[in-house]
Amino acid sequence: MTASLGTHPLRTLTTALDLATLGELGITGPASLLHKNSATDPLCWLRRGEGLLGFGEIASFTSSGPSRFADAEAWWKDLLAHAAIEDSVRMPGTGAMAFGSFAFSKTSAFDSLLILPSVVVGFSSGTAWLTQLTLDGTVPTVDSALALLRTAAASAAAENSTPDTPSAGTVRSGALTEEQWKKTVAAGVEAIVRGGLEKVVLARDVVATFPEPVQRVSILQRLVRLYDECWTYAVRGLVGATPEILIKVDGSTAQARVLAGTLDREDEPAGSTGFATAVLGGSAKQRQEHDFAVRSLTRQLAPFATDLSFPTEPFILELPNVWHLASDVTAELASSNGHLPTSLALVEALHPTAAVCGTPREDAGELILELEKMDRGPYAGPVGWLDGAGNGEWGIALRGAMLEDEHNVRLYAGAGIVEASDPAAELAETWAKFRPMLQALNLPHHP
Repeated sequence: MTASLGTHPLRTLTTALDLATLGELGITGPASLLHKNSATDPLCWLRRGEGLLGFGEIASFTSSGPSRFADAEAWWKDLLAHAAIEDSVRMPGTGAMAFGSFAFSKTSAFDSLLILPSVVVGFSSGTAWLTQLTLDGTVPTVDSALALLRTAAASAAAENSTPDTPSAGTVRSGALTEEQWKKTVAAGVEAIVRGGLEKVVLARDVVATFPEPVQRVSILQRLVRLYDECWTYAVRGLVGATPEILIKVDGSTAQARVLAGTLDREDEPAGSTGFATAVLGGSAKQRQEHDFAVRSLTRQLAPFATDLSFPTEPFILELPNVWHLASDVTAELASSNGHLPTSLALVEALHPTAAVCGTPREDAGELILELEKMDRGPYAGPVGWLDGAGNGEWGIALRGAMLEDEHNVRLYAGAGIVEASDPAAELAETWAKFRPMLQALNLPHHP
């Protein structure tokens, strides 16, 4: 466990941004601030033209192991204990806030992170704001915050749009070849048949290598453009566009989106209507997989809620690459000793769900470690942000990759395995889930 802090207390200033100021700076939304010319790569959480972008880094916390969530929560609360927070906007994501990414497994060698940016630009429900954070004794002012924003906006305006030229990159197998991974799926099915295990989620990796340095911000630009319905995220080397929310906390209300059950959109017949509803909704295997995931999340969330609701039937979520069976869960949070659970406390309780691990959770987790032959790192772990009021949005780091260095990018994808799973079909599903990152890297969809 490591932490970097200044010798002074945290100070934050949040100010609203009006349309005139945004227009003067040429800012049409958060995506217009994504550019290659910034001094540091942005921290990112964007969807449908809303969200948060962070620039710079004034402090960070890293941890690993079973206590990684509790350690991060303790560090964050300690930081807030003496903070001076000036916030005229008072919305989720304003005031003191941090971006975060957590490793999937308590056994992972990868660091789990919380990062405090020096400046944050936020957009939500027609409101835009700017937050400056300091730890060096500097007192943020509206003028100093706007000066930082002008620098970022000027860099964005000076840059041409990212060209969609064909990439010279190549893709190779990661920990397992395709044939080895299909045998792994077969082993997962055998474990389920033996009894005691209902579902296990098995993932695989591939590595993309490029002769020229990879532009992280170009990846984000393409994901924002192509996958607007998803949450585009970036925390240091982790980038992606997830369709699945582990937990969102806004005051006393918590929401989650559960996805399980997948159909590749390349399988859609020309001119067909209702194809996904018939194939996904009519598949006993896909419905069983989805039911496991919903029951897993609601069972873990129930102790924190006074009221919990979810639909009896899932809906079809349409994305550019796939369809999913999806269910939105809503909970009214219960107070304990006068305090509501924070978003990070709920993350610790909910992760990992059956959608990314399996059920029963402990048995599935042990089988994953035995069969996958790789460290998932932050893949399928929580990624998102939290603020000083306990609010936050945490997605599951899916449809993503780790930028390991300037020339190598490791992509991850997984599939839910139940008794009826077919190894070849599950392999094809992983390629459909690799597609967003392959597109963002300008690589063929199925090498």
